[in-house]
Amino acid sequence: MSGFSTQRFFAYLKKESIQIIRDPSTTLIAFVLPLILMFIFGYGVSLDADHLPIGLLIEDTSPSARSLEAAFTGTPYFEVTTSYNRTKLEDDLSAGLLRGVVVIPQDFSQNLLRGTQASLQVLVDGSEPNPANFVLNYAQGVLKNWTDQLLIEKKNIFTLPIDVQARVWFNPELKSREVLVPGSLAIILSLIGILLTALVIAREWERGTMEAIMSTPIRISEILLGKLIPYFFLGLGSMVLCLSVAIFLYDVPFRGSFLILFMTTSIYLIAALSQGLLISTLARSQFVASQVAIIVGFLPAIMLSGFIFEISSMPWPIQAITYLFVPRYFVDILKTTFLTGTVWEIIIPNLMALIVIGAIFLGLSLRRIAKVLD
Repeated sequence: MSGFSTQRFFAYLKKESIQIIRDPSTTLIAFVLPLILMFIFGYGVSLDADHLPIGLLIEDTSPSARSLEAAFTGTPYFEVTTSYNRTKLEDDLSAGLLRGVVVIPQDFSQNLLRGTQASLQVLVDGSEPNPANFVLNYAQGVLKNWTDQLLIEKKNIFTLPIDVQARVWFNPELKSREVLVPGSLAIILSLIGILLTALVIAREWERGTMEAIMSTPIRISEILLGKLIPYFFLGLGSMVLCLSVAIFLYDVPFRGSFLILFMTTSIYLIAALSQGLLISTLARSQFVASQVAIIVGFLPAIMLSGFIFEISSMPWPIQAITYLFVPRYFVDILKTTFLTGTVWEIIIPNLMALIVIGAIFLGLSLRRIAKVLD
């Protein structure tokens, strides 16, 4: 950096810091917005399906059928409405009041006593594919547990030759919150990092202060660092706040290294802040800059990062596009660091991708700012 002056740099850095302190919108974006988003992702967004409303049609009133009815009503996964009227339950299913209807047919107990196949009919609402799959899987699970209990009660424990014992690693209770909350940190930092700096230079142009800055002997590199560093520490403060909420409020396990998390977060923030600076040089209006920042920073982070939607299930052209967005790599690092621990086979490739993309955005921002100010 030829001609770089530490005196000019620190003077400009002090000016930017004072401006941040005096601007309440910056505090709202850096600290209040993350808390709101953490509350939404922690309590409002859930991929778990508990207490699904279903109907249970009783056409067989034998003790075996009543025992199966008790198995369905006793599970926490269903809110069961028992009825003897098929028409009523089918009408409720059509009206969206029920997610499915389980039918215990008239010949259920007779077939069971004869040793022939005793079938249940399960009707589901296919307009909601995920709840429909949950209803089918949970119904099969209830039926399997019930039949296993019958085998034990009849002392016929060895009837089934295969006993499958499942064990879930890293998230034993399969809580979606323990996956969503770590991933949400990438979404929050992406939105905040890009939004904070996207408004910086646009605000200077709107207020007419950019011309005054251009008339001074300050260098481009000094302007760039003077704008990045304060917002970088604001982003780190936001990360600490979100991390504390995730661990202490939501009780999400953290099995990795705080040092690695700090390092990867720093690189991710530099990439996000540089992207925001690039947007602010392209849009001289704060309104336009904020809209572009939301579109570029928030939507891809939600849709194309693997935060909610599995990347491997996307069409291959979309999978290729996901490699262009830094949230994809940071989401992988966060989920691994929180739930699994320090797995270098995952962390190193994603970290290298963050460094490359961050350097590209930083270089583009530097060139664009130099062009704008020239």
